[in-house]
Amino acid sequence: MLQLLSLLLLALTCVQGREITPAQVKARQRMAAEKLLANRAAPTSNGIKNITFSNPKASQFFVDGTTIPEVDFDVGPSWAGLLPISSAKNETRELFFWFFPPGPQGSSDDLIFWTNGGPGCSSLEGLLQENGPFSWSTGTGKPIVNDFSWTNLSSLLYIEQPVGTGFSQGTPNIKDENDLAAQLVGFLQQFLEVFSELKGKNFYVTGESYAGMYVPYIANFIYENPGMVDLNLQGIWISDPSISFDVVLEEIPALNFVNKYQNVFSFNSSFMKTLQATSDNCGYTNYMQNFVTYPPKGLLPLPGNTTRIKNSCDIWDMIFEAALLINPAFNIYRIFDTFPVLWDVLGFPGSFPDTQVSPLYFDRMDVKQAIHAPTNVDWVECSNINVFPHGDASMPSALTVLPNVIEKSKRAVIVHGLADFILIAEGTRIAIQKLNLTLIGNGLQGFQTPIQNESFIVDGMGVMGNLHSERGLTYYEVALSGHMVPQFSPKSAFHIMQYLMGFRDTP
Repeated sequence: MLQLLSLLLLALTCVQGREITPAQVKARQRMAAEKLLANRAAPTSNGIKNITFSNPKASQFFVDGTTIPEVDFDVGPSWAGLLPISSAKNETRELFFWFFPPGPQGSSDDLIFWTNGGPGCSSLEGLLQENGPFSWSTGTGKPIVNDFSWTNLSSLLYIEQPVGTGFSQGTPNIKDENDLAAQLVGFLQQFLEVFSELKGKNFYVTGESYAGMYVPYIANFIYENPGMVDLNLQGIWISDPSISFDVVLEEIPALNFVNKYQNVFSFNSSFMKTLQATSDNCGYTNYMQNFVTYPPKGLLPLPGNTTRIKNSCDIWDMIFEAALLINPAFNIYRIFDTFPVLWDVLGFPGSFPDTQVSPLYFDRMDVKQAIHAPTNVDWVECSNINVFPHGDASMPSALTVLPNVIEKSKRAVIVHGLADFILIAEGTRIAIQKLNLTLIGNGLQGFQTPIQNESFIVDGMGVMGNLHSERGLTYYEVALSGHMVPQFSPKSAFHIMQYLMGFRDTP
């Protein structure tokens, strides 16, 4: 009754022409922020704040958390630098890493590895703008404390991989994801020799975008080669992942996406008719209704029985080009963006690279020196060289290794931001139901029961999207989030990682 009375009084105030004051707006924002943080649940803490490493070599990688450029607070101790991908004396290939121990609320028994995608995009983006202990996101004037850093869960290891990415050294020579996984495991072997106190930790392989290829293949390599790395792999996280063909992840669901967000795209009726005709002619219309059933009725077909996309059927690019005419600031990673384009210390990701301040943060000499990065490297977020010199010969992970990884993991999560256009959530739904091979054992294909709307609920925030959990795999769709879920919906991402790591019983 009191709540209803407040609403009536507010309505009456508006009718009489009075406006809420700036001070009242700020007060409400402050209360909302305090409520958000107050409802943050942390895992069981053992009070670990730091790790001491006995190997003298570890000291050469130490980063003083009070001396990181532009960061005006103590980040705490961390370790960063280059290590080789093998023990060979003549090894020239090295990967750059940055390791953070758990914060005061974090577990000392666990280790999260995070990689960005690309291929060839730096994991330091994930550190600085997604789940690291300090955050410098688009449009902000300086770094701030990340209240939803994954270091509040456990130790966190960022690796710029494969060779050719970021600060990493050497000539790329991988042919496929199995080569990538072997080199990453070789690096972990060298890393654990220097930081041997991390051996035997519960291990989580996580990443986004093209890491939908990286992560399942790395996890599969570890599961299929027991003993090669002294870590106990527990599960995986892949968000907005590339796990199937482009026709599945982009083309088939593109028109449904536009219809859902029609007020954002603002296309005229004539162009909408053109899109509808293209969708009809190319076999995209009603694909979800006809084939994405629970349980699946059998193998899901590809339009035209091919993975190739004819120019006349490239509806995704038609939409992108038209969106840019209406909104030149249209961002495929988060469709709600409009002018002005917010500046970014990393210059990417967006629909186009946008370097407004040079040098980029990780290309600054003082930053390189602080984190033991090679000073002769011109750092860019996504590599200018091809990390797969002749292309990635591996088939999409959903059609190869992902089912085995899910089956062998204690828990596995696939996460998708609903405002992401570069990879579309409905496409991930198709990939989960479409698999040509059995998904998650028991002789069953895909999810057997439907994904319920408004089923993902985050403490203190309420409904944040949809989820479904079945036979070891939990799939989340996160409302309002673009491609980088830990950046755009950090509390949702934190909630999901708590579940993956067993700190939360229910998804």
